[in-house]
Amino acid sequence: MLGLAASYRGTMQPAISKSLYVHIPSRHPSSFPELELPTLLQSAALLSVGLLYEGSAHPQTMQILLGEIGRRSGGDNVLEREGYAVAAGFSLGLVALGRGEDAPGFVDSLVDRLFLYIGGKEPQNERSHLFVPSIDELNRSAGQIMDGTAVNVDVTAPGATIALALMFLKTESELGYSRLSVPQTHFDLHYVRPDFIMLRVIARNMIMWSRVHASEEWIQSQIPEVIQNGVKGLGDTMSDADEINADAFVQAYVHIVVGACISLGLRYAGSRDGNLQELLYKYALYFLNEIKPVSVSSVAFPKGLSRYIDRGSLETCLHLIVLSLCVVMAGSGHLQTFKLLKYLRGRNLADGHLSFGNQMAVSLAIGFLFIGGGKQTFSTSKSSIAALLITLYPRLPTGPNDNRCHLQAFRHLYVLATEARWVQTVDVDSGLPVYCPLEVTVQETEHYAETSFYEVTPCILPERAVLKAVRVCGPRYWSQVINHIPEEKPWSSGDKGDALSSGILYVKRKVGACSYVDDPAGCQSLLSRAMHKVFGLTRLRASAASRDCQDDDMVNQLISTFSSNPSLISFAQLCCDPNWNSRSDIDFQEFCLQVLFECVSKDRPALLQVYLSLYTTIGSMVDRVTSSSSNLQDTLFISSLKIALAYNNSLLCKRSTSSKEGIIQSTFLGSVQKRVEEILSSSLEFQKDFSEYMKYGRWPTEDYGRRASTLLSWYVQWYNVPSPFQVKRALDKIKAINTSSSVPLLHLLFPTTDVTALCEINRIGFAPGDEI
Repeated sequence: MLGLAASYRGTMQPAISKSLYVHIPSRHPSSFPELELPTLLQSAALLSVGLLYEGSAHPQTMQILLGEIGRRSGGDNVLEREGYAVAAGFSLGLVALGRGEDAPGFVDSLVDRLFLYIGGKEPQNERSHLFVPSIDELNRSAGQIMDGTAVNVDVTAPGATIALALMFLKTESELGYSRLSVPQTHFDLHYVRPDFIMLRVIARNMIMWSRVHASEEWIQSQIPEVIQNGVKGLGDTMSDADEINADAFVQAYVHIVVGACISLGLRYAGSRDGNLQELLYKYALYFLNEIKPVSVSSVAFPKGLSRYIDRGSLETCLHLIVLSLCVVMAGSGHLQTFKLLKYLRGRNLADGHLSFGNQMAVSLAIGFLFIGGGKQTFSTSKSSIAALLITLYPRLPTGPNDNRCHLQAFRHLYVLATEARWVQTVDVDSGLPVYCPLEVTVQETEHYAETSFYEVTPCILPERAVLKAVRVCGPRYWSQVINHIPEEKPWSSGDKGDALSSGILYVKRKVGACSYVDDPAGCQSLLSRAMHKVFGLTRLRASAASRDCQDDDMVNQLISTFSSNPSLISFAQLCCDPNWNSRSDIDFQEFCLQVLFECVSKDRPALLQVYLSLYTTIGSMVDRVTSSSSNLQDTLFISSLKIALAYNNSLLCKRSTSSKEGIIQSTFLGSVQKRVEEILSSSLEFQKDFSEYMKYGRWPTEDYGRRASTLLSWYVQWYNVPSPFQVKRALDKIKAINTSSSVPLLHLLFPTTDVTALCEINRIGFAPGDEI
């Protein structure tokens, strides 16, 4: 019955609805005893009607289902009466799913009647008489159990609360939110059952969907101040009256926390949010330690709850939080979560205090964690959230045949909330699945900015409502970007223009590169092996008296095979020039071959000139310092080097978003920086020239070939040394403080100056008679 209704979900098929109405007691003559059906079948028929009419807000169907929530028991079969009312509430909520105040017809009267079922006041509405039970209906209760005219809130409240939650789902309606209040006084805590408080918390958060936030502060904000103050005062020195109040406080506190955790699980279902996983995992360990200490907990939660609440309730709350955790991590197979489930599963076998419902919850949680073999997860659409709420209804059974409060067959409706957001990359040439890194971008929301993260296929993508772009990245496959317009629709919508709807993404491997299965470290590709072989040949040339012309042809053939760029081919021919015979020429030739490998592998011929410019600049600096034979006298290249290093540092610190990878290798730039600093500190005469400059502002005068002045100008610009006048004024202020070292204070005054230069200034110092 449920499967048939799920197959025709939201279609309102007349033939199917007619066959379902036969099983609803109020729709067939009750004067014939042979037509009295089992309550389980009636509950299934009710929910099937809700699935069939989902989202339609059909007035007649809503009126029938509203009457079924408050229907009096028929005969003596009252064991599953609450479960029947809950099924009617689920069905009513599905029919008016997310419609809220926009539903046509008698919405005000319907909402008033539902709040009456929850425990509110009698509605004063001219149309409320439509929902008052008739005398004939009351007289049909011809059994040993006699019902009065008042509403039995213990039976009707759960179903009515769920109906309101689904009716106003994601509507942000203040009407339903304000009337589903959480007790704020001592009297209300004794008037409302703790499990009803939990249902109200869930319903309120489903209505105010956008206010649900994955943080511990948000969970604490759900707890009224009177309850927070009550649980903070738990202790050994308490009177009998305080003990009674403490029971109410702890019961309400525990159920509100669990209700908030379930709300978070529904709000972030299938998101695999790491912060929320840690938060729910922390609360699960907290409840586990309250039952039986298993680990040292440093969280600032109230301790000693087990003195005021029975163990069965704590066990139920623990397993509900674990279920919520697995809803968030659905399809991920998260290892830490699986270890917790494994512990709970082993604990169930050895502990006799746990019920069938707890074991069922652990089994269900394991299924959520590995749902679809890791290829599926949960959606957060309205219909999916409704199906998950039916599955996670927070009343666990005591045995296999316990259907008093919730029909156990409803636990299987989570399948209606699943969607296949799994994507697999396939090599377009071989047709085989391959591993490939993807960069996934999600749009900005009110809780976080636009974010990009990396996944390795096969993986699960975010929902369509937040997905903005998917980019194939990595050095082995050609990059491609799939832009996506965030919208609310199912993942497998059948849109042929959507490259991700099929779950298959074709990628093209670069020439000479191996797959990640064959070459995880990237050292066995055709290009890598060939270049390493060439490097070995060039190293042998330094000691060999003669060389074969075939070695030169190998380099030319290698470059022409993997690249058609004329500049790279010409440079490869230059590298094979037989006139490179000296040791320095051999070193430069090896450097050129490495640069060739970098440019060919990244398909960036323009990098060739950049690497050669940096290499030759360092060489010219060395010649200038050692022999004064270089014509390099300007300092403009120092600024260029500092810009390149600053850009590289910003990439390493993730402060730049203009590019996701460095243009030049970070290790090469680091070696350039180290080499420049070695050159600047290599001259023996430099310390004297720098001291004269800082004390008296004198530039080197006896400078043959301008070697000293050039070196000093490089130093001043490289380390961003301030003027001597500024340094002297700063040192005069520092001397008044009487500190042992002036370097920290100098660094505060000159934050852009390198510490190396500040240490040199501190070593020089200024005598009292020194003048600038």
